Amino acid sequence: MTFKKTLLASVIGATLASTIFVSTAAQAENTLRMAYDADPVTLDIHEQLSGGILQLSHMTHDPLVRWTQDFEFDPRLATDWEQVNDTTMRMSLREGVKFHSGNTFTADDVVWTIERLKRSPDFKAIFDPIESVTAVDDYTVEIITKKPYPLLLNLATYVFPMDSAFYSGEAEDGDPKDEIVKNGNSFASRNVSGTGPYTVADRQQGVRTEFERNPNYWDTESPGNVDTIILKPIGENATRVAALLSGDVDFIAPVPPNDLERVRESEDAKLVTMSGTRIIFFHMNQDRVEAFQDPRVRQAFAYAVDQEAIADRLMKGFATPAAQFSPKGYAGHVESLELRHDVERAKALMEEAGYADGFDITMMAPNNRYVNDAKIAQAVAAMLARINVDVDLSTLPKAQYWGEYDDRAADMMLIGWHADTEDSANFHEYLTACTDLDTGAGQYNAGNYCNPALDELVAEANVEVDRDKRAAMLQEVEQTLYDEAAILPLHWQDLAWASANHVNIEPVLNVMNFPYLGDLVMDAE
Repeated sequence: MTFKKTLLASVIGATLASTIFVSTAAQAENTLRMAYDADPVTLDIHEQLSGGILQLSHMTHDPLVRWTQDFEFDPRLATDWEQVNDTTMRMSLREGVKFHSGNTFTADDVVWTIERLKRSPDFKAIFDPIESVTAVDDYTVEIITKKPYPLLLNLATYVFPMDSAFYSGEAEDGDPKDEIVKNGNSFASRNVSGTGPYTVADRQQGVRTEFERNPNYWDTESPGNVDTIILKPIGENATRVAALLSGDVDFIAPVPPNDLERVRESEDAKLVTMSGTRIIFFHMNQDRVEAFQDPRVRQAFAYAVDQEAIADRLMKGFATPAAQFSPKGYAGHVESLELRHDVERAKALMEEAGYADGFDITMMAPNNRYVNDAKIAQAVAAMLARINVDVDLSTLPKAQYWGEYDDRAADMMLIGWHADTEDSANFHEYLTACTDLDTGAGQYNAGNYCNPALDELVAEANVEVDRDKRAAMLQEVEQTLYDEAAILPLHWQDLAWASANHVNIEPVLNVMNFPYLGDLVMDAE
């Protein structure tokens, strides 16, 4: 891949929204100046399974298939597929596609990519059902699963073929170019060659990333007309909104709840909102806190927290209070599960468990990853004080928080999760399954909750092709997690984006929050 400027591994410091975008490309006719609350922490799309990385993936790479706004499958690098038998799917691949490096995309790149996903700490759990993948010929792959698996096409939406030749061999430091280094410095974290609509022209991590339109992009039918995208992280909500309303940027996400009306009433901007499916919740670490091993204590915490107050007062109604992982529309959603805010009941449970006088805990949360994340943590800490729980709260920037989260460094830790497969099983597999470093199960289970019977039930659901039977299994999982208060759910976070009037963002947005910016159209101002 050819870069206009040297890629910078990291740059210390931050800029305010008022800082001028300094770039010759910034003066181009179709330049989108975009501000997110944070930028991707790496260019290696297999290093971290997160919304920011998946947003990046759709800019620099193409998936085999992608979701439409109606949750249908849209062919991308895979043009067709056939279920040969219960465990075998054959996919036909798009011909004539080039990577940013100039290398030709073939079936070997798909095989190489899936094999790399299967050894990624973050992705290997959801790709564990795959037994093997082989190249039948240059433009046909055959994927075989260990057992019948009803979500193989769902998984295909997370296969963004990488340039196997580009990532082969050793980097200048002698390390393999294809190594995956969590929160580290690797060749793949600094360099990228995909098939996507944009190349990375310049990157100053934490400051700005500049993308340029791929001149050899295969999708000639895409309506997208944006030549250059300049992404700046602006963590401060008010500053990010001010940047849009002043005309310093053209597109922002997310729009904080406190500013929804301000943006909606502006004549110079437009607001787009959608109901979300990302659950915001707390883990309660049973390995760190003995009291959390008692389900009555975990239930007491659930009764102590007022999700409706958080949704109404902090989120300004821009959230749906949750009592479970699965939102409506997901197979495992249990309609009868209710919020259980009742402080007196919480106190009674604490007394019954022998903790009437409470105890001390530590709590960690990010302060720039989810909408009002730090304020949510502060509110929960205050609510727990009502049952004599003294909380030592630390909030950290996203870049610092994830390392602490991986280390499970606090007794309670906040996280948000959007089901990667748009399916209820994904929540349990990553967030409450018994931790297994070999398979990747429970990779984000910072509560160290473990119920082997549920793991077995989810495994059975994942080979059940009868939709009704599978839904019943996943609903049983949700009911058990609720009864045992395995987590402390708060709400499903709604989504909000805003742009200048000449940027047509509605067609490229979706409930997964992966904007398809390659298809973005900007009108002349």
